[in-house]
Amino acid sequence: MWIVPDWPAPANVKAIATTRKGGGSAGPYQGLNLGNHVGDQPEVVRQNRLWLQQQLGLPEAPVWLNQTHSTEVVSLEQPQSTAIDADGSYTAQSRLPCVVMTADCLPVILCDRQGKQVAAVHAGWRGLVDGIIEQAVAKFTVPGSEIMAWLGPAIGPQAFEVGGEVRDQFLAHDPAAAEAFLPNGEKWLADLYLLARQRLARVAVDDVFGGHACTYSDAEQFYSYRRDGVTGRQATLIWLE
Repeated sequence: MWIVPDWPAPANVKAIATTRKGGGSAGPYQGLNLGNHVGDQPEVVRQNRLWLQQQLGLPEAPVWLNQTHSTEVVSLEQPQSTAIDADGSYTAQSRLPCVVMTADCLPVILCDRQGKQVAAVHAGWRGLVDGIIEQAVAKFTVPGSEIMAWLGPAIGPQAFEVGGEVRDQFLAHDPAAAEAFLPNGEKWLADLYLLARQRLARVAVDDVFGGHACTYSDAEQFYSYRRDGVTGRQATLIWLE
């Protein structure tokens, strides 16, 4: 029903990544669609979100974001009833879940070794190239070497075809990004997972886990915008107990 990250996070750090299994959405959103901006019935999405909260035993509803491929990472201090315009969230408050929605873009969750701070980031290629991972790490009050990351389900390197202009933007920031692109005719196959690992390494986050799924090639488990166009969204959540 969902994926529990395999990473050595402190015991009080809880995290999951949903799949499309469960929920009450129908048609192209079949399953546990958690996105209320994709054309699904709002009441069904509300019920899906409530069901998830109840299944996980969350004391507070996750703080949902209006994601726009920005580099905005908000600090959460208390529960919010309305969505916030941002592509990542950070908190040091217990029992306040950070969450991002994806359907090919890369969800990245972060925590410190002491289990006192967590963050969730929506990292599409635009967010990655513009530095959203660096923005999230900067929210923490400890150095990057004291932070670990888990890379959730995203479009895999065999499926993510991009134009040369995307590659050029990454290389302008870091020539080493060339390693994450393989030529594919007149286009390139991009490795979002490797690009994220490179950006994390630049801010001293070397303990990085996950990064093995492919949303595009696993239609049974995952929503994929690149594959289906009209589709739902899965979510990746992290919180402090």
